[in-house]
Formats: sequence, structure tokens, C-alpha cells
Amino acid sequence: MAKKRKRILFFVAFISVFLVETLIALYVRGFVRNYMGDVLAVAAVYFFLRVFIPNGCRLLPLYVFLFAVGVEITQYFHLANLLGLQNNRVISTILGGVFDWVDILCYGIGCLIIFITSMICKKINRAGGRHEI
Repeated sequence: MAKKRKRILFFVAFISVFLVETLIALYVRGFVRNYMGDVLAVAAVYFFLRVFIPNGCRLLPLYVFLFAVGVEITQYFHLANLLGLQNNRVISTILGGVFDWVDILCYGIGCLIIFITSMICKKINRAGGRHEI
């Protein structure tokens, strides 16, 4: 598959997941928002990065996980407050406000799903199929 086509597909995947995340944030409560939202958040970051790295990077799910954990750690230290940006809605939304170990678990599950899916797609692609993630 040509790089340009891959970039477009990853961009469409990113926008799709981002829209689902936005709808979850605005309209859904409970299990889906608390847990599935975090699983989908790492998928959104992964697809966004794949726009710029269309041929992939085997460790990209790990890097996405580490990034997500880093953001979660900033919540533990209330980075937005330390920087005086607690009233900035965009920054507060991106950084979040409450540290939670369960969020880190959800990020790990999301990245594990991404890793397994990408490995399966690569095997299918090597076997002559056209699927790739």
C-alpha cells in the first residue's frame, strides 16, 4: 500500500476515534466513559502518530503507552495548577485532573490491543492479504 494511502487511512482512523472520544466525553457516563474512553484515547494517539509514520514502528504502542503514563503522572502532580493554567479549558482537558492507576491499566490494555492487532495485520499482509494497522 502506498504511503500516501496509508497516511489517509490512518488520518481517517484518527478522526473517527477522536469523534467517538468526543461523543463519549460529552454524552456518555459510567463504564464507557471511565474505562473505554482511556482505551480509545491511546488508539487515537497511535493513529495520529501513524499518519507521520505510515510504515510503522514495532515499539510505537509502547511509546504511546509511556506517553499516556507521562500525562497521567502530570495529573498526580497537578501540572496545570503548577503552571497556572488550571483555568485554561483546553490544557485542563488534555492534561486531565485526577491521577488514577486504573487509567494506566486502561492505557496498557489499549496499547496491548493495538500491538496484537498490528502483529496480526502484518502476518495477514505477509501472507498476501492487504490489511495493515
